[in-house]
Amino acid sequence: MPDAIAFYLAGLPAFVLYFGAGMLLLALFGLIYVTLTPHKKWQLIRANVPAAALAFGGSLLGFALPLAGAMRESVSLLDFLFWAMVALLVQLLTFGLLRLLIPDLGRRIGDNEMASAILVALVSVAVGVLNAAAMKG
Repeated sequence: MPDAIAFYLAGLPAFVLYFGAGMLLLALFGLIYVTLTPHKKWQLIRANVPAAALAFGGSLLGFALPLAGAMRESVSLLDFLFWAMVALLVQLLTFGLLRLLIPDLGRRIGDNEMASAILVALVSVAVGVLNAAAMKG
């Protein structure tokens, strides 16, 4: 039994490293996303505007999916970081494209228009799923 415990504990440093890097990247994405989007997400969320929480949460999930895929498929931490940056860029471009299609998207979310928030959330998740699937080791 001690050999089995030692075997599992041997993977703990890699888990801590990748999980910690993943959490930092998720926070970085959230910070960049909040900074680049036209509406004040945290202010809206604190004011109990569900559309803001839904759009932001969907965007976070849309980034976390390929981040998890990159973590699973990467051969090194540097490889993981490279693919994480690709995922980050793809999600930011996705929101930019949505803003082109719906020019007043930020106002709509700020006005708690759920259709706009649902669109942002689901498109972000859909793109995240495709992004994750496209990452091959």
